[in-house]
Amino acid sequence: MNVLITGGAGFIGSHLSERLLKDGHRVVAVDNFITGSRANVAHLAANPDFELIERDIIAGLDYAGPLDAVMNLASPASPVGYLDNPIETMLVGSHGTRNALELARVKGARFLQASTSEVYGDPLEHPQKESYWGNVSCTGVRSVYDEAKRFAEALTMAYHRRHGLPTRIIRIFNTYGPRMDLNDGRVVPNFVKQAVKNEPVTIYGDGTATRSFTYVSDLVEGMLRLLMSDEPMPVNVGNPREMTMTEFAEAVLKAAGPECRSQAVYVQPSKERIADDPQRRRPDITRARAILGWDPKVPLEDGLRETIAYFRSVIH
Repeated sequence: MNVLITGGAGFIGSHLSERLLKDGHRVVAVDNFITGSRANVAHLAANPDFELIERDIIAGLDYAGPLDAVMNLASPASPVGYLDNPIETMLVGSHGTRNALELARVKGARFLQASTSEVYGDPLEHPQKESYWGNVSCTGVRSVYDEAKRFAEALTMAYHRRHGLPTRIIRIFNTYGPRMDLNDGRVVPNFVKQAVKNEPVTIYGDGTATRSFTYVSDLVEGMLRLLMSDEPMPVNVGNPREMTMTEFAEAVLKAAGPECRSQAVYVQPSKERIADDPQRRRPDITRARAILGWDPKVPLEDGLRETIAYFRSVIH
């Protein structure tokens, strides 16, 4: 296949590009490098089946060659990224998504929209099924990301219904692995970076907030299975193993090995830091299992070891 990936130089986009190339496909990665990095795909540059284009898809998106699939991953995805770029985040979810959908329509390509568990907001339903409509503030500080993704889902469905475009929507739950941005403010890079540097691992609040963590290779497998399926409605892809922040900190410290001298400490967060922050997060993956035959394979302990090894290689 010829596959165009917007956000192709981001954390997830780079792993997706790598997997597609390994499977024998041709990849066109498009990125404006607001949060993506050329370093993420530098190891792919010599591959004749890989092309990297610097472009802001808010302004437009075209491609001269044939395309079989467009996978739209373009968006800041961490609080640091979208709070520093709030308007750009809203526009890439609206104008950028429309431009990606139009390209898929013109090329007769299938389309995959990367959505997020954040469309559920601070959920009142637990675990979260795709049928849950969410508990989201449309004016809160996180709304620029939450509502951009909710709009992108609605626009994707509009193209599916109006134009018969073969669209797919994946709702991604917390994903981790090598090439995460060390400074993106999310819990995995925060805890791992602190453990690698032998600094206190800071848990905000009382440590009872929960998340579930999916290793990036598992996510990529789910994305590709969904892309090649016939399912137009949203599908959760995430690991249903739910952990408190205290449990996760303990797992990071254990994976860091005996050379790690860090200890977990509890810190009272500022109101700004926890504004609209979900207290619980766990996917119901019944549909992913039934439709895609997908289950996460990589144990947290193994994934953390790979992630910690990467962070050690880039922290000097």
